[in-house]
Amino acid sequence: MLARFTRMLVLGVTAVAIASCAPVQHPAGTATHTDDYGTPVGSQPVREGGDLVMGLSSEPDKLDPTTSSSLYTRYVMNSICEKLYDNDASGNLVPQLATALPTVSPDGLTVTIPVRTGIKFADGAPFDAAAVQTSLQRHFSMKTSQRTSEMGPIASIETADPTHVVLRYKKPFAPITAALADRAGMIMSPVELAKDEGKNFADHPVCIGPFKFVKRVPQTSIVVERDPLYYDAQKVHLDKVTYRIMTDANIRASNLRSGDIQVADTISPQDVDALAKDPDLHLLQSASLGFQGIYLNIGNVDGVGKPAKPIDTPLAKNARIREAFSLSIDRQTLVNTVFNNWYEPACSGIVPKSTYATPAGIACPPYDPQRSKQLLQEAGVPMPYPITLQVTNSQDQLRYAQALQANVAEGGFDLKIVPAEYSTLLDVQKRGTYEAILLGWSGRLDPDANITRFLTTGSGGNYGGFSSPKLDDLLAKASRTGDTAQRAELYGQATKVIQEENPYLYTYRIRVLTVHTTRVTGIEAYADGVVRLGKAAFTDQKS
Repeated sequence: MLARFTRMLVLGVTAVAIASCAPVQHPAGTATHTDDYGTPVGSQPVREGGDLVMGLSSEPDKLDPTTSSSLYTRYVMNSICEKLYDNDASGNLVPQLATALPTVSPDGLTVTIPVRTGIKFADGAPFDAAAVQTSLQRHFSMKTSQRTSEMGPIASIETADPTHVVLRYKKPFAPITAALADRAGMIMSPVELAKDEGKNFADHPVCIGPFKFVKRVPQTSIVVERDPLYYDAQKVHLDKVTYRIMTDANIRASNLRSGDIQVADTISPQDVDALAKDPDLHLLQSASLGFQGIYLNIGNVDGVGKPAKPIDTPLAKNARIREAFSLSIDRQTLVNTVFNNWYEPACSGIVPKSTYATPAGIACPPYDPQRSKQLLQEAGVPMPYPITLQVTNSQDQLRYAQALQANVAEGGFDLKIVPAEYSTLLDVQKRGTYEAILLGWSGRLDPDANITRFLTTGSGGNYGGFSSPKLDDLLAKASRTGDTAQRAELYGQATKVIQEENPYLYTYRIRVLTVHTTRVTGIEAYADGVVRLGKAAFTDQKS
């Protein structure tokens, strides 16, 4: 059993992989789409140099992997800040700044990570186990860290020698390798972190990557340039990448057609069919590991990570009202009509096609507006019951929120919609200054990172201030075993608890839709939601 735990710790999460270019079947009445993750440059003839511009659909938060909670920050950091591990297009975990997958002691309490030697950060500082230790310790222990819960019950982080980092655990933690394949595994220059105790790292992030940070103009752009110190510099073709903030989907589509930008993320389902037919453009698409949904504020009074406090509203105090809200959402009809059959309903934090999926784990709450009204009557609240929902001001999100508003009215709710900038909402959810907020998660390979960080007591990502000892226990047990079947069964039980308490209402799963011009190649976008530009290139001689 212990040997199996060791094997599953480093390899088990690859079971969620979806084969590249495999057909994706949608529910009855929707379309069938084919995944296309993009193709590496490989032996293709490409032009060296050039400046690429990507239209970014939202403003990233701070460029600090320890504190960030934005998908769009992951886009930028992917170019400048490599991780110990990465996932490839097929969903397999592969070494990046590490040299191999971790080795694990028979009791599962000691995880040893071999790391690269002879490479440098963008500021010239040497990369070694001590540098890795510094970053991992910051991710784990910094007060404002969003990574702590992702790393599990660590007892200590040590270096065995310049090439090996050792994580010692209080209890086994199966998801650690997958966690180190995202922001928890991003390694920052210890020299830069030493400046002012790293408080201003986001203003000038320094890591190891194909590119290095140049400048940021808030609400406008972020610029990175080729890093000549990068260990794989011969595979980096572009001189510069500019991430231009373009929140309007129509403007992104127009700029793609005109050639003013070469790449755009989060293509609207309203535009994607037309763009896919354009011979000068190429659509990348995949199923998503993530989900979109509604946080309900139950106890986040003093800010995320602070002890929860009671909120004196019926919605926060009474689970029957939250259940009624869930029952009033017709998930299937909403995604089909609002998103032109491109998206799918989401019912839980478990990826439906993963080996962690069980009937209980992906069970979907029914649409039952009559039962919703009955629960509201039992709760003794007036109808329609008012809820204020904060939502990003993008066209697609507003379109969905407006359709949701009409939908839940059938179940006895009066939904008030308050639009705001995406970056503003990230701050709102952390501070707890909301009643309900529509925000999602781009998803991770291991289900622990899709559930635990948001719903365990005291977690730095528990934006609703929810607390359930029963759920805490189930998720902790799931993280301690390397047996996939056991983990799947525990996540099924956890899903049942979540759907009884409804601190978060899962609504839909996007498809990752990215479009680039045929003038560039080597752009890749995976199910983790990140668009990878590090080794892209222009295919012609035009500037």
